[in-house]
Amino acid sequence: MNMLSNLPLLMGAPGGAGASGGATSIAPTLVTFGLVFAIFYFLIIRPQNKRQKQTQQMLQALKKGDRVVTIGGIRGTIFSLKEDTAVLKVDDNTKIQFSRSAISQVIDKKAAAAEAATDSAGSDAETDAK
Repeated sequence: MNMLSNLPLLMGAPGGAGASGGATSIAPTLVTFGLVFAIFYFLIIRPQNKRQKQTQQMLQALKKGDRVVTIGGIRGTIFSLKEDTAVLKVDDNTKIQFSRSAISQVIDKKAAAAEAATDSAGSDAETDAK
């Protein structure tokens, strides 16, 4: 009889105090995890996705005659394009085939024109010197 009279007291104490104490201790943890995820999203995930979209758009917009730089630093002019590959003309008689994904950037047309002007001015100076 003594054991049955103590049973409701033991059941009531942890249930009432435990339920409210557990909910208040888990809320700051969830808020902290939410803030960490938000920071990772805005500082790492979102910028990476934007860069990936820009790269895909750049690779889709490639056309014959574009001056490009590969991820290895090789500069050349696109000689021909296929679905997954690009053939770059890097010198008068040198053509190299690359995967499209190996192209890191398209060189600005103004920079290409300035480089061509510099090359022609340099060759003019060489012919004048001879």
